[in-house]
Amino acid sequence: MPAPNTEVIGRKAQIVRRLRSVLPSDAVIDAPEETRAYECDALTAYRCAPLCAVLPRTTHEVSQILKICSEEGVPVVPRGAGTSLAGGALPTADSVILGVARMNEVLETDYENRFVRVQTGRTNLAVTGAVEGEDFFYAPDPSSQLACAIAGNIAMNSGGAHCLKYGVTTNNLMGVTLVLMNGDIVEIGGAHLDAAGLDLLGVICGSEGQLGVVTEATLRILRKPEGARPILMGFDDNEIAGTCVSDIIKAGILPVAIEFMDRPCIRATEAFAGAGYPDVEALLIVEVEGSEAEIDDQLARIVEIARRHNPVELRESKSSEESARIWLGRKSAFGAMGQINDYMCLDGTIPVTELPFVLRRIGEMSKEYGLDVGNVFHAGDGNMHPLILFDANKPGDLELCEAFGADILRLCVEVGGCLTGEHGVGIEKRDLMIDQYAPNDLDIQMAVKDVFDPDWLLNPAKVFPLEASQTRRMPVQS
Repeated sequence: MPAPNTEVIGRKAQIVRRLRSVLPSDAVIDAPEETRAYECDALTAYRCAPLCAVLPRTTHEVSQILKICSEEGVPVVPRGAGTSLAGGALPTADSVILGVARMNEVLETDYENRFVRVQTGRTNLAVTGAVEGEDFFYAPDPSSQLACAIAGNIAMNSGGAHCLKYGVTTNNLMGVTLVLMNGDIVEIGGAHLDAAGLDLLGVICGSEGQLGVVTEATLRILRKPEGARPILMGFDDNEIAGTCVSDIIKAGILPVAIEFMDRPCIRATEAFAGAGYPDVEALLIVEVEGSEAEIDDQLARIVEIARRHNPVELRESKSSEESARIWLGRKSAFGAMGQINDYMCLDGTIPVTELPFVLRRIGEMSKEYGLDVGNVFHAGDGNMHPLILFDANKPGDLELCEAFGADILRLCVEVGGCLTGEHGVGIEKRDLMIDQYAPNDLDIQMAVKDVFDPDWLLNPAKVFPLEASQTRRMPVQS
């Protein structure tokens, strides 16, 4: 075996020593067997152990960490809960993972002005948990909301089943505390109406940790609706279900959510969660909310539209328990599919009117590639989540899966959509950015990063085509 590189070992020791000088002893993790816990996120096909990981508790500690790493020329990978499906928190071997999991406090709650300020390591569901006693809630609800952190939600501009009515993270984010790579602490937005001037908050939300580390967030909270009720619809054809979705939207009805599942997902979730779904080709879950009169009126109109498409089953919830069971399968879908096989989950977004065509093409491509695919997605806003099944232990299967996924994402762009709706670009889609953006567009986006992170040390090798970002990265002067 080759001898260990003493220069590399010495450099790591120096960086760890400096980090330990500003953090509690248990906040720096550098033992190889412990850093393996941070070698990947939910895109488990790619793994790389970091140089070390740090777990701060305050904005001040984050500032000190970034200042040290900036001085040392060490890349930093911000990490929320590690639920990214696009490799957004994948480290490089020379990087420091900066995890915010210990930063989970509620800092301020103002019900009169309808906002809550939290540290960004707090989980999505725990934000609602902090305010639901006063009949408020936080609207964005990713399927991983039990585990995912607000930091990652902001980084990827996450949505969820109820984004059709309430929007995604950017529509519910009022302000952030941002720590720049040099350690500077910046306040953007806050508990007030939109600030004048440049929309820096809009730049930060969805920037995937490329511009700074968000340590605190001011989030909009809403009054809980009087009531909500889902209806479950089963169809014998994916395209017909897609047409039904399009017709509901065209009718001017605004459900709080429209979710789609196809037969592979339905069968997997039934085996996993036993939600009582019918064995059909396609399933829609449509939820409306408001007063009882409003709910009855909206559901009557939706049922009328659905009946034009000859549904196999229409099941309207009659109780809170039945509502929970209708949603149980959908919320369990990703975990259920994981019990069947390895899979890659995409999230291309398309115009709702293109759903029938895109679903048909995905089915055709599935046969061409010889890989099964399950579809489960936010149909109301066209945010698709095809789950491509493959065998990670079979040589060539991962590469085949990636090629299939790339073709699906290109299809989304071709029909007027985009590469990502809420999972982000990460490493998964970075080399597909040229299919959506012209070189000029990418140059402008990279110029924004130049301003915030001139040495390109934050979240390296993500978002932008690899060759372009490596060329852009400036050497750090010693």
